[in-house]
Amino acid sequence: MRMNAYLMFDGDCEAAFTFYAECFGGRIEAMERYGNGPQCDGEMSFDPDKIMHARLVADDWVLMGSDCPPAYMQMPQGFSVAVHVDDVEEAERLFNVLSAGGEVGMPLQQTHWALSFGMLVDRFGTPWMINCEANA
Repeated sequence: MRMNAYLMFDGDCEAAFTFYAECFGGRIEAMERYGNGPQCDGEMSFDPDKIMHARLVADDWVLMGSDCPPAYMQMPQGFSVAVHVDDVEEAERLFNVLSAGGEVGMPLQQTHWALSFGMLVDRFGTPWMINCEANA
C-alpha cells in the first residue's frame, strides 16, 4: 500500500508543481490539461488550459494535484504535507524557500522531538510541516 497527497489548486497547479519540482529536486512526470483529456457526458465546462492531473516524483515519494473547478474550490484545511529531512540545513533551506511569499505558522525551531521543526502555508495555499527529527 502507498499513500500520497493529492493537492487541489485554484488555477495555479502548473506554477505550483514547477516550483515544487525546483524545491525538492524532483521531476514532473505528468502535466495533463483538461483540454487534452477525455470528454465525459455531463462534464462541467472548465478552462482547457488548466491542469487536470499533475504528478511530481522526487526520491521515493510522489505528490499529485490538479486545478479544481472554481465552484468546488476550497482552501486546504485540517492537514499539512509533512516533509522529513535528515539534516537541519536542508530543513532551513526548504522552510525558507517554501515560506517565501506565504505565511509562517510556526517558525523553524528545535522541539522535544526534532532538531528542527516548523509549519507554514506556501504562496499557493498548501500547508507544510518541515521536520528534522532528533534521531534522523
